[in-house]
Amino acid sequence: MSATTKNAGRPAIPALSGPEMALLVVAAVLGAGVGGLGLISSFDTVSAAGARWGFATPQMLPIGIDASIPVFTIVNLLLIRMDMPLAWVRWVPWALTGVTCWLNIAAGHSLSAKLAHGTMPLLWVVLSEVAAHVYASRIGAVTGRRMEKIRRSRWLLAPLSTFNLWRRMTLWEIISYGDALSRERERQLARADLRQLHGWRWRAKTPRRARVLLKLGELTPAGDTPPPPAPVPPQTKPEKPEPKPRKRAAAKPQRPVRTSSELLTEAREVTAGWPDDAVNAEALRTALHCSAANSRVLRDALLTERADGPGLHLVNAGAVAEGGER
Repeated sequence: MSATTKNAGRPAIPALSGPEMALLVVAAVLGAGVGGLGLISSFDTVSAAGARWGFATPQMLPIGIDASIPVFTIVNLLLIRMDMPLAWVRWVPWALTGVTCWLNIAAGHSLSAKLAHGTMPLLWVVLSEVAAHVYASRIGAVTGRRMEKIRRSRWLLAPLSTFNLWRRMTLWEIISYGDALSRERERQLARADLRQLHGWRWRAKTPRRARVLLKLGELTPAGDTPPPPAPVPPQTKPEKPEPKPRKRAAAKPQRPVRTSSELLTEAREVTAGWPDDAVNAEALRTALHCSAANSRVLRDALLTERADGPGLHLVNAGAVAEGGER
């Protein structure tokens, strides 16, 4: 999870305005000057004390101690910048400052002198610590590794539960204080549901995995779980209406296939009252609903019968059978 995601619910810190930037520059310049004065005062005091203490080169004593303070301060900031912080490096400037203050106090002859000499070196270490805090907080906010602090009012109102909350944040690297509160709320609700479900022996009846998730604060009550979002259907083109099926004409009933003998018999019955000049292929085709070829064969057969007499039979019966009805 990135730092942007973690801090999505928090309001963004507004950028410094022009007057605020000017005040920051002035404070940085004055702070560097005050810290420099503290180092210079410490240098003179410790050098004079080193000469009384028998040092051959007393100037090396304040240079070695006072110069180490900014060096280790810068080293601490660089380690934070490279995401390789060392906790003990932060306390080296404080230890060196304590040594310098002790030497300055020892060099004083009166209580006021001891207080004045011991206070001056503190100016540099206080300013360096402020700069280190600002720098480390900025880097931690960008990289998402800076753990947010719990409010003092919560420590005052509920010290035991706040300690347990801080302990879980530290053990499980929960950086966001708001995220830790949300998990604590879910844990309390899940614990209440388990107690209502299993009674006062709910710890013994709850599965081991559920107890571990409850301890981590990742067990959400079933009734408090938000429903999953409904899937968004993909956008599709509107379907074209299907064309209406065309009405098909009713199929004409098919006549049974007639043989040549049946056609001839039917032709004799139909043309019994026709004169000879009315017996033609077109009239037979229309009356008998047969093919043109069959109608011509039937015409020739009927005219031959009428010419030869009723006792004769069809001469071209084989031709009619070969053609068949179409």
